[in-house]
Amino acid sequence: MKRVTETLLVLLLIPGFGWAQTSQNNWDNLKRLAPGDDIRIVLNDKKSYKAKFQSVSDEAIVVRLATGDQAIERQSVLRVSTKGASHRTRNALIGAGVGAGVGAAGFGICDYREVIPCGGEGAAIGAVFVAPFGAAAGALVPTGRWHDVYRGR
Repeated sequence: MKRVTETLLVLLLIPGFGWAQTSQNNWDNLKRLAPGDDIRIVLNDKKSYKAKFQSVSDEAIVVRLATGDQAIERQSVLRVSTKGASHRTRNALIGAGVGAGVGAAGFGICDYREVIPCGGEGAAIGAVFVAPFGAAAGALVPTGRWHDVYRGR
């Protein structure tokens, strides 16, 4: 039964991998970008630029570089990526929750065994004390990675 389940899962996932690969090869994906979006564009000669997206046509993409607006021909573009949204607040809240749980468990066990005599409030003290460290750790997790919108052939 386990082998049948695994086989079915693999067969269900295979078409998804194919769709994901072909969708990045579609130049029309660039039409979903809004003017002013931060993008990273890599050319066929491996030169890379961080720019602001301006517009796109069937023949070229127009970007704003530090030197001004520049049209780059479609056949010169190897890859276009956008920066994902930052999730630092979400990660900080998750980290605070994990920190509070770890602190509550750790201090609660120590209080229960009377290693740290807190009068029964060890779990609460641990949660309050460790949660900020968890929040800081969560906020430091890298977010907003670059995601390919277009990949040339």
